[in-house]
Amino acid sequence: MTPLVDVVGLRARLTAGEPMTLLDVRWSLAGPPGRQAYEAGHLPGAVFVDLDRDLAAPPGPGGRHPLPAARDLTTSMRRAGVRGDRAVVVYDQRDSTAAARCWWLLRDAGHPDVGVLDGGYDAWLAARLPVERGPAAPPPSGDLVAVPGSMPRLSSDEAATLARTGLLLDARAAARYRGEVEPVDPVAGHVPGAVSAPTSANVGDDGRMLPRAELAARFAALGAGSSGAVVGTYCGSGVTAAHQVLALEVAGIEAALWPGSWSEWVADPGRPDRPVTTGADPG
Repeated sequence: MTPLVDVVGLRARLTAGEPMTLLDVRWSLAGPPGRQAYEAGHLPGAVFVDLDRDLAAPPGPGGRHPLPAARDLTTSMRRAGVRGDRAVVVYDQRDSTAAARCWWLLRDAGHPDVGVLDGGYDAWLAARLPVERGPAAPPPSGDLVAVPGSMPRLSSDEAATLARTGLLLDARAAARYRGEVEPVDPVAGHVPGAVSAPTSANVGDDGRMLPRAELAARFAALGAGSSGAVVGTYCGSGVTAAHQVLALEVAGIEAALWPGSWSEWVADPGRPDRPVTTGADPG
């Protein structure tokens, strides 16, 4: 089963009266705040979820967007109306890079039925479907109990080992991987042995995920998909890396997320066990 939900299918399910929780996860590292976009227009009945507040712990040694504690995720998802017996569909503006963070967290927390709206809010608008504007009424309280551990994850040490012995994909833009630019973190470059695989190549011009066969071919060319091969992925702070996990799942490949990602790796630049490589070669 694909984790993606298309606009036509979602509309049909909503029209049929299927109980469902819609979560709006619009967010951008450079701003503006996602709530502004939400109040300007959102899917009917959708609840806004703030990525920085609800889907991450405060920045620290674990990176810029550490995973939230189970109790905090439970609280935020209950506040958003998430129930364990009701399907959840998450979306962002367009390419699912933010929505995938919520998808991964809910899957990891044990929710059995979580999907991502392929193409996001832009796809909904393109289909000329109705929207709501302004703040939403508070949803009924949810009952989710987050029990993390259902999705594979990596520590920084495990990621470094995987880069040498398996396949660790770097989901950031290629220029950041090469160390030519670094707009956020204090050190530029990549983990030695990691392979560049920007998430931007997972989607088409319309913001929708590429077809399964194309994704499978892309990841095969990067070394993923071999029988028994272990695949991990990271980015700047563990957000877009979740999009890579989503794309790999669409392609039929299981992958582990490194939640701390590059921001954790370079949180203490003087550590000799955390070397940095620059250039196009994995190193």
